[in-house]
Amino acid sequence: MKRLATWNVNGLRAITQKNFLSWLMQSNCQIIALQETKLNETQIPKELSNLNNYHTWYASALTKGYSGVALYSHKLIEKPEIEIGLGISKFDDEGRTIIAHYKDFIFFACYFPNGGRDLSRVPYKLEYSDAVLAKASILRKQTQKGIIIAGDFNTAHHPIDLKNPKSNEGNTGFLPIERAWLDKLINNGFIDIFRKQHPQEDGQYTWWSYRFSSRNKNIGWRLDYFFISDDLNSKIRHTWHGQEVIGSDHCPSYLDLEL
Repeated sequence: MKRLATWNVNGLRAITQKNFLSWLMQSNCQIIALQETKLNETQIPKELSNLNNYHTWYASALTKGYSGVALYSHKLIEKPEIEIGLGISKFDDEGRTIIAHYKDFIFFACYFPNGGRDLSRVPYKLEYSDAVLAKASILRKQTQKGIIIAGDFNTAHHPIDLKNPKSNEGNTGFLPIERAWLDKLINNGFIDIFRKQHPQEDGQYTWWSYRFSSRNKNIGWRLDYFFISDDLNSKIRHTWHGQEVIGSDHCPSYLDLEL
């Protein structure tokens, strides 16, 4: 059994001063994708620079304090082959992707762009999304391995995935064109495994605004996902959200995989 997690930490240096290390040691996760790390490799907190139990990789943005993803893989499992980025500079310059090749599957750790309040970044977001799907599709054909795409997708798919769908129809994160891309992902053979296992369960959010006591009131959005290729469906045991875990405006999401 492997336990996977994805978590937008909203600043890895900041959360390391809170509860990140205790969460890491208690989570029992073998593979962890982190988003919005907001650092480069010269800024990694000393507490994280030489973790005894994990191999670590970072993809950083050229802009300091912006974006960034990390991948932690437990040393008790096989060490994967790693690709940093998609090989497309306009996406890789923002530190959005790490791809880990394990023996039985390929794991994408992704931070999908925010479309912006003025929606100016929506085209870029969709371009990045298409590039991820294209890369995943190529690797799936080449390797015949299952694919897991994990991370902050910055989109709530259906009305059940956010508290106030009607009032957010014109905002990024719930635009019809963004939601249609998740339909496209599903039509290409990927499964939103949380929603498959919890089809009618509402209030299952992974992000809350810091304003208006939104988290206490559970006024949130489900933005963080594990999308699995359909050939892995029989291997998934359980997936859930750690809504009790604080420290960021997102909470971690988990997946138990048996191979």
